[in-house]
Amino acid sequence: MLGAPSNTSIHVNLLSPDQSGQVWISYGKEPGQYSAQTAVQSLRAGQPLDLLIGSLAPDTRYYYRTNFQRLGNTTALADAEYSFQTARPAGSSFSFAVQGDSHPERLKSQFDPDLYTRTLLTVAADRPDFYVMLGDDFSVDTLDPATINAGAVTERYTLQRPFLGLLGRQAPIYLVNGNHEQAAAYLLNGTPDNVAVWAQNARNAHYAQPAPDDFYSGNSTPVPFIGLLRNYYAWQWGDALFVVIDPYWHSPVAVDNVFGGVTKRDNMWDLTHGDAQYRWLKATLEGSKARYKFVFAHHVMGTGRGGTELARLWEWGGENSKGVSEFAAQRPTWNEPLHALMARTKVSIFFQGHDHIWVRQQLDGVTYQTVSEPADPNYSLFNSDAFLSGDKFPNSGYTRVSVTPTGVKVEYVRTFLPKDEGPGRVHGGTAC
Repeated sequence: MLGAPSNTSIHVNLLSPDQSGQVWISYGKEPGQYSAQTAVQSLRAGQPLDLLIGSLAPDTRYYYRTNFQRLGNTTALADAEYSFQTARPAGSSFSFAVQGDSHPERLKSQFDPDLYTRTLLTVAADRPDFYVMLGDDFSVDTLDPATINAGAVTERYTLQRPFLGLLGRQAPIYLVNGNHEQAAAYLLNGTPDNVAVWAQNARNAHYAQPAPDDFYSGNSTPVPFIGLLRNYYAWQWGDALFVVIDPYWHSPVAVDNVFGGVTKRDNMWDLTHGDAQYRWLKATLEGSKARYKFVFAHHVMGTGRGGTELARLWEWGGENSKGVSEFAAQRPTWNEPLHALMARTKVSIFFQGHDHIWVRQQLDGVTYQTVSEPADPNYSLFNSDAFLSGDKFPNSGYTRVSVTPTGVKVEYVRTFLPKDEGPGRVHGGTAC
């Protein structure tokens, strides 16, 4: 599983559920010609291992293969060859792809493993530079609160590995925190034994995510028993700035559903991205001279239904539910609400999931792009009534974004099981 690429490095996260041995990566700039390799390291069954490949050339495609010598064997075996791309400079053309809520715990109602496999293989055939997942991919809140433990939470993350490996071996995976992950501050209890700590540690162990360095900016505040959260971060690739944000780790109350209960917050102003994240987001957007700016989150305010319909509310827009502006009183240290900040700094697209539908809207020059589920076998049009405007399409599929110096093209690519294909249902066809 590739992750956190930069102009000179990339992480390779390896996991074997049942084998231990020695492992290393061979790589080079030409197919089949490996001029370098990582140091040989020990891989233990059931334990993820992160290998850093450094000293790479910018704007270069590298070809690599994994070598594994099983414990007790004298012969090493080599995996198939895959490739990855280091960061592209300004003026380059490239593509990336985005998926919404995969919800593998909702078998058959919103998730079919064969459809998910077909979707991810179709994405892989596009050869995107990377893949952004908008949350609710590792839902832990269906686990029993009376018996939940670190192992059960980790299983939610290992469950995705066989699927995401179909794509992640050639397209680095970026994760966005969702409400069902329950990686959220309200669950912290001062000990290492709680759902939030288990979830974030499993996430960071199994999927290499960016920490602040020379290439990435982001959350630099460590959390006890976790370290760096790696939950909000930004980077530039070609002519585009990419920004991931997260309310769940910064709100003192549950943003959406409560683990093990149904009681939600009383006051929507209690939900917040926090002062530190706001200052970082403001500085990041204002300081970027990128031609295009893309912001990714699980949802507006991390909860509710709709896109631009919610953009006027609370810290996102400044008004309460009755249309009265309360921003100055509720966020006295903030210059402006989040939507106004995005509009003023010319954010091109805000991407969100959560609503299980594909909708394109625009407000004040910002495109609000809600993306579909990738594996809903019922091809549902969920939450359509929550969107009062825009182009609306049902599940399933993924969103392909092509970036060039002259423009950005967003495509909704539909995916279907073979038995469900027919007139108007073409697997891999572009719906919008």
